[in-house]
Amino acid sequence: MLEERADLLKAIAHPSRLSILESLRGGEKCVCKIIEEVGLEQSNTSQHLNILKKSGVLGSRKEGPRVIYWVNYPEIFELIKITDTILMNRAEKLSKIVTARG
Repeated sequence: MLEERADLLKAIAHPSRLSILESLRGGEKCVCKIIEEVGLEQSNTSQHLNILKKSGVLGSRKEGPRVIYWVNYPEIFELIKITDTILMNRAEKLSKIVTARG
């Protein structure tokens, strides 16, 4: 279980992959729209999509020449929100320490 947990966290632990997940927050999208929204090169975006898909985070299907992606587990967004909360709390604590020292 620890190895699987680490693998999942590694799969999403990249700024580009987090950006892709944010792009998919509103629902499924074709890869062309994801590329447009995240601002990465097509090949780079495809590599990141492949990592997320291999980890099971994303699903996909072909519609003619287009590939459509979606998030398999919307709980991923809860994980991202928790991470954001931790980062905000950490920033507040650091701010209080700096203010107390100043």
